[in-house]
Amino acid sequence: MSSVWLIHPKVRELEKKFSGSHVVIIAQRKILGWLIFILAPLSRFQHRLPAPPLLQLAFQKLAATMFNGLVKKVIKPNGAKPTEFENKVGTELFNLEMSATEIKSELRDLYITGAQEVSVGPASADKKAIIIMVPFKLLKQFHKIQIRLVRELEKKFSGSHVVIIAQRKILGQSYTRSTKTKGPRPRSRTLTAVHDAILDDLVYPTEIVGKRTRCKTDGTKELKVLLEWKEKVNVDTKLETFSDVYKRLTNKEVVFEFPVDEPN
Repeated sequence: MSSVWLIHPKVRELEKKFSGSHVVIIAQRKILGWLIFILAPLSRFQHRLPAPPLLQLAFQKLAATMFNGLVKKVIKPNGAKPTEFENKVGTELFNLEMSATEIKSELRDLYITGAQEVSVGPASADKKAIIIMVPFKLLKQFHKIQIRLVRELEKKFSGSHVVIIAQRKILGQSYTRSTKTKGPRPRSRTLTAVHDAILDDLVYPTEIVGKRTRCKTDGTKELKVLLEWKEKVNVDTKLETFSDVYKRLTNKEVVFEFPVDEPN
């Protein structure tokens, strides 16, 4: 309670400098949940502070500002409502923007379009992975902080692997025959190109150094992707996650490996 009395002289000085406007001093706090009631810690001091109605209005506006900032971290296509898990991811992104000094400036203008938690590996292992979808136009900005961002998010979600995938649109073969479109179908919007881009997003910042397609006797195909050897220490434990996530997104089998011979 003594701290409240200590700030009163400073408040009076500021109010004199700003022509009698009421001044409110609020400590910056970390958001720990979806709905945060920031009035509760100060409610017991209301009778000691001037103009309680004005203070309540100021606190409500501050809470609304923080809430709107949180909502802007999850913007789904066509104005769809975020799911409970997407709100949870948005909350963690907002918390990092407020507290992580290394990436807070880069996170300020970034948002996601979706998120989902999926099971990976054997059912008995009970392992989870988090797929975060981001706008394609913001992918390069996410890449600048991806290593640090993924590390922080994996801490928040109890070690679950986190992958960041750009939201891309696949155009069908009938695109060029539509009367509403002009020109041929962009190569980057074909099914093959989008699936190849998902592979690159999955393993980023590790580079893909080779691909092989294995045709099995039963007629099915299996894609083998060779990753850069020097990144083996960092991603060796995530290979199973990459395979399961790619299968879920594209319904295609893929095996991630490293070259057999270690480079000199």
